[in-house]
Amino acid sequence: MPEIDAPDLIVVPARYGSSRLPGKPLIAIAGQTLLARVVAIATEGARRAGNVAVVVATDDQRIFDHARSLGCDAVMTDPAISSGSGRAWAVARDRAVAPSIVVNLQGDAPFVQPGLIATLLAALRESRCAVATPVVPLPWPALDALRAHKATSPFSGTTCARRADGRALWFSKAVIPAIRDEARLREADALSPVFRHIGLYAYRFAALQRFEATAPTPYETLEGLEQLRFLETGEDILTVETAASPHTMSGIDTQADVAMAERLIAEHGEPNTTWR
Repeated sequence: MPEIDAPDLIVVPARYGSSRLPGKPLIAIAGQTLLARVVAIATEGARRAGNVAVVVATDDQRIFDHARSLGCDAVMTDPAISSGSGRAWAVARDRAVAPSIVVNLQGDAPFVQPGLIATLLAALRESRCAVATPVVPLPWPALDALRAHKATSPFSGTTCARRADGRALWFSKAVIPAIRDEARLREADALSPVFRHIGLYAYRFAALQRFEATAPTPYETLEGLEQLRFLETGEDILTVETAASPHTMSGIDTQADVAMAERLIAEHGEPNTTWR
């Protein structure tokens, strides 16, 4: 029989039991649920990339039903799964034909641009890395805003240090790198040396399988960042630089993040008007 060309897969992990913001996929942000916003991004990203399926992976019947009401496929996964990548793997491993690439679009990232999904898929297909993920170079005002936000929500927002070839050196909930002689650098360039990480991942199927077979690693546990498991076990992560947008912010983890998202929409309009 001829081989079946399995579509790549976008999984939207959407847990109900967030410790800091329970039920957050169902929380309304400027009139639309968080899940509705992310499903719209995934659906448009899949359309642009071509030959990509979209599935919401959840542990809660209310989220499952809401995903179906949005016209999106949904799968119930084990409530004991605590990570987005684990939920993505639970869906990917049970597909009739394994996808080559699995995209993990975090269910708390309402401002990811759909074009990033297609860009990330293309980058990973052309690379030998195990994982690809986007980063945004922060202008100085955006860095100032991130620092101010972390004064009240220190574990909201992730930054990345990367090599010249784009491979990640490290991710942290702290703002990295520390910056010497900052005043001079501000005068010399409009962009700071800090990259903010966007919670969107494309994994090779085999790399995700290896990841899930490995126990959580020390720095992953300390930082609360599952992507550190790849780096701690010697896997390469390709970071794909993308331009900042007016809606740039970290994921929705707290009520302060909800307020920030609504403020960005009020100031800059709905982000999906540019691609719908």
